[in-house]
Amino acid sequence: MEREEATEVIADARLRLGKTWAELAGVAGRSPVWTTSALLGQQAMPTDVAERVGAALDLDDEVVRALERSPSKGALGDVIPTDPLLYRLYEIVQVYGTTLKELIHEEFGDGIMSAIDFEMDMERLPDPKGDRVKLTLHGKFLPYRVW
Repeated sequence: MEREEATEVIADARLRLGKTWAELAGVAGRSPVWTTSALLGQQAMPTDVAERVGAALDLDDEVVRALERSPSKGALGDVIPTDPLLYRLYEIVQVYGTTLKELIHEEFGDGIMSAIDFEMDMERLPDPKGDRVKLTLHGKFLPYRVW
């Protein structure tokens, strides 16, 4: 089974069973961000995690095995996203990316923030003007090697 097809089966099962991403993260024993990313095809699940989530979603063995395969990450392709939420995230990087790059280089030196040794969290912040979304990204700084 192709990973994209497995993602569709998983999405249908989640909706049919009324499971939230947070509930599935509890079953997985992982964060909601990581679990959702894995179930959407962007992370490989360890066998024991895939089997627990598979049982919770009543998935067949073929779909569970697909959860364990290493994915092709960054499946948005090379086009500008048209989904409004994804576009706004893209826009944030377009507007503030060079600023963040400069500030990171000033603070840490020449290098990058790892997307491999990386964690992300999302939370809702109540606000009288309308609730806010808080995204926290933190990854290990990897300096460029001088040779």
